[in-house]
Amino acid sequence: MTGYGKTVVELPDKKVNIEIKSLNSKAMDLSTRVSSFYREKEMDIRNFITKEVERGKVDFSLWIEKKEATDLTVPINQTALSTYYKRLSDIIVETGIPAPQDWLTLLLRMPDVMSAKDETVELTEEEWDAVFEGVKKAVQLLLDFRKQEGEALDKKFRANIDRIKKLLDDIEPYEKDRVPKIKERILDALSKLPVEYDKNRMEQELIYYIEKLDVNEEKQRLTNHLAYFVSTMEGKYGQGKKLGFIAQEMGREINTLGSKSNQAEMQRIVVQMKDELEQIKEQVLNVM
Repeated sequence: MTGYGKTVVELPDKKVNIEIKSLNSKAMDLSTRVSSFYREKEMDIRNFITKEVERGKVDFSLWIEKKEATDLTVPINQTALSTYYKRLSDIIVETGIPAPQDWLTLLLRMPDVMSAKDETVELTEEEWDAVFEGVKKAVQLLLDFRKQEGEALDKKFRANIDRIKKLLDDIEPYEKDRVPKIKERILDALSKLPVEYDKNRMEQELIYYIEKLDVNEEKQRLTNHLAYFVSTMEGKYGQGKKLGFIAQEMGREINTLGSKSNQAEMQRIVVQMKDELEQIKEQVLNVM
């Protein structure tokens, strides 16, 4: 769910910079910084972003740059600048966070510093329409970024699933070979004991023991989970949480395979399957 979008709206007397970025989050966590001149529209912006973006830790900024920046009369809100500087300095002292190298650039980008509001000027509908179009474009750029990331994740997940399927097939020859070896090892150990034992009872116990090592059910369930994971990816929008749940179920079956393998080569293959699954779990948080 990572993404980034930025637009600049050119107005006759100023430039409105709009920036939005998102990181992974299970829910919508939206933070906005909006210039005071457009503060009355902040709720409209928040509602629009929440509807379009849906999930993620989202950081939205909207700030103004005056076009006549080279003019010495450019309005800089010195009170706001000084307040920001004092507050940030206090936080740095209290927390021990390193001070920024370029204080001025940071402070000039803070809300209200470069846009001292003229109380006699009101926000017109035409200006807001132009700015809101810029907001829409920035959000769309973020969504396009997410889409590209989603396409890459789709290829990654399919490759991981295919490798798990291949590893599951690789288990079969070792699975068939281990039963005779287990039986031979047990009988050889019993033959060395200086006591007689009931061979019929021994066969019954051996069959029971070997049945407990059978992994056919686990293999079948894992195969079903793999198919379900792929079909869910191809389904409707907003399947990220479901993919996470399916990955958990896949992990349970792989762990059971490992506990029942009782054979070095099978255990090595199970470890490889766990590695592929771990890659899926790490990236599934990026899925909407």
